[in-house]
Amino acid sequence: MKSKGLLSILTFSEKRKDILFLLEEKPSTLSDIKDHFDVSSPEISPRLKEMQAYNLIEKTDKHYQITPIGRAIITHFRPFLEMIETIEKNESFWEEHYLDDIPRHLMDNLMDLINCEVVSDSIENIYESHKTFTENISRSSFIKGVSSIFIPTYPDFVVGLADRGIPTSLILTEKVFSKVRDEHFDKMEFYLKSPHTELFVIEDVKLAFVVTDVFFSMSLFFNPDTYDPRDDLVGYDSSALKWGTGLFDHFKGISRKIVSI
Repeated sequence: MKSKGLLSILTFSEKRKDILFLLEEKPSTLSDIKDHFDVSSPEISPRLKEMQAYNLIEKTDKHYQITPIGRAIITHFRPFLEMIETIEKNESFWEEHYLDDIPRHLMDNLMDLINCEVVSDSIENIYESHKTFTENISRSSFIKGVSSIFIPTYPDFVVGLADRGIPTSLILTEKVFSKVRDEHFDKMEFYLKSPHTELFVIEDVKLAFVVTDVFFSMSLFFNPDTYDPRDDLVGYDSSALKWGTGLFDHFKGISRKIVSI
């Protein structure tokens, strides 16, 4: 059995792949398989024979079932397919942006963002997404974020979070930190003295994001010098929140904590 042939069995046929996933869940008769895919015997039988020939499935009595080899393959094949689907779903977002500051271990688990969607604003309304952002924040019980850009409304917004006692951890780049400290000293001081806040500073990073117990939202740069203010990748499921938390923990680990100014 040639590995090239085995690879083609799974990658060149959507139906064969789907059959393997079906039989991974439970053994099925030919009738079960036909009903599941709404196809006739002439359409499905050749696929089953091909998969039997490559020891992916076997037939016991009237039931087809996945083999140990088939189960071992699908364990590694599923993450591959999910990675491809994640990239293809938001292909332009991943192709057009600078990704070098996303750590390797999180790029390797990019499939955790498979359910995320890109939210885009026109250049004339680049702050419209802030409405959705604030709505999600208002439902959150804690906030963690990294900011490599300065948005004029954010100092007041963050002070409001601190004033309401919402646990907030922020990481600012050196440039953003200096700007906020110089232009909004009292607000930064109030934030630092609040009982449920943390502030960290990192030298530089070319992305911005927030993760809470409700949502994850990330924006990227087109290149190291140009920020994209229009497109945000937004997710709400547990996988996206876990991925975003991992991203925050990575940058927190290479940042310095600010206690007072």
